[in-house]
Amino acid sequence: MDPRHGPGADAFRIRIRRLIAENLPDAWHGIGAIATREEADAFVEGWRRILAGNGLLGVSWPKEYGGGGFTKLEQVVLVEELARVGVPTMGYNDTFGIKMLGGTLLVWGTEEQKRYFLPRIISGDDRWCQGFSEPGSGSDLASLSTRAVLDGDSWMINGQKLWTSRALEANRMFLLARTNPAASKNRGISFLLLDLEQPGVEIRPVRQLSGDSEFNEVFFDRATTPADHIVGEVDGGWAVASTLLGLERGEEAATNPILFRAELDRLLQMASDRGRSSDPVVRDRLASAYVRCEVMRFLGLRILTAVLNNGRLGAEASISKLYWSEYHRDVTRLALDVLGPEALQMEGRLPLRAFRTDDPGAPNTTGSWLGAFYNGVADTIYAGTSEVQRNILGETVLGLPREPRPVS
Repeated sequence: MDPRHGPGADAFRIRIRRLIAENLPDAWHGIGAIATREEADAFVEGWRRILAGNGLLGVSWPKEYGGGGFTKLEQVVLVEELARVGVPTMGYNDTFGIKMLGGTLLVWGTEEQKRYFLPRIISGDDRWCQGFSEPGSGSDLASLSTRAVLDGDSWMINGQKLWTSRALEANRMFLLARTNPAASKNRGISFLLLDLEQPGVEIRPVRQLSGDSEFNEVFFDRATTPADHIVGEVDGGWAVASTLLGLERGEEAATNPILFRAELDRLLQMASDRGRSSDPVVRDRLASAYVRCEVMRFLGLRILTAVLNNGRLGAEASISKLYWSEYHRDVTRLALDVLGPEALQMEGRLPLRAFRTDDPGAPNTTGSWLGAFYNGVADTIYAGTSEVQRNILGETVLGLPREPRPVS
């Protein structure tokens, strides 16, 4: 599949280019070129409002739920055009609200939940974060211990979540909690929607190596949520979470490579400017990165084709996540090698978010590439480690024996 082909895609591309021309200044060089964090944050908020007002958030959601009603192919075209001019495709918390929770509600939510929550995600009234990992439950998510007990017409929640990205900016959380402690591991877990702005919730930022505090730990002490704010069946949250994790790992398979390619082009230019591209070792690594990025693009189009044909993501999500995360880990290491001793001193601002690529249009500063490197180190851990993805593929695709589980 080639998203540049077809009259429908071409007409949509013209529409997006017109929108860009009407809303960006003539001297625009990309959000990465905005010098300060405060100015960049303000731009993201304003640009998000423009996207929302034109049906370009929740691009492929049905219009009755606040979405754009466009196709997955048009969604790819949108990302191509936004990446071309260096503007974000959504706001900071929209990774959780739009990509993850929104897609999950479209599969598992009741009609009432879809009509209430989905438009509020698009408008920005609800900003979501993800409550899955706990201090003792990361890769082994099914061992989580946060409890939820039905008390009249509300769930009462006690426990703790960790590595909760952008919780300080969120006002709601989707979380997994144990609702049946007598059931074995993943059979007694439910998927709940929680208002964070209540006395029973405490959010503590976790300071990162970069100096940012994008991650947080969240404590629940008799926090409550209405009984009907459960997605799927009681004790059936594992199936709902599996859908969400598939979206987290693979929903952007066809659009991620566009952003990775923009970042790679910047690296190629930096290597050329510093005279490093003539070094045979560096040149070989740059060529390898280019090939891997192209493979990622075709892999993404293949996954998009499978989704269009089957209507859902399967093991492709693990393939996509494993591939892009290990690619990005390696290419950001290469960037620091190109910088050499310059990388020892940070200059320029860090990326706006701790996920995937640096900001489109970012200059080749040490702050930019160090931030991208910090993200690359985490890429193979969050959303399921590389080891977990290999186990999933080995067991569900190749039919290999299950990895031995520890005896309790």
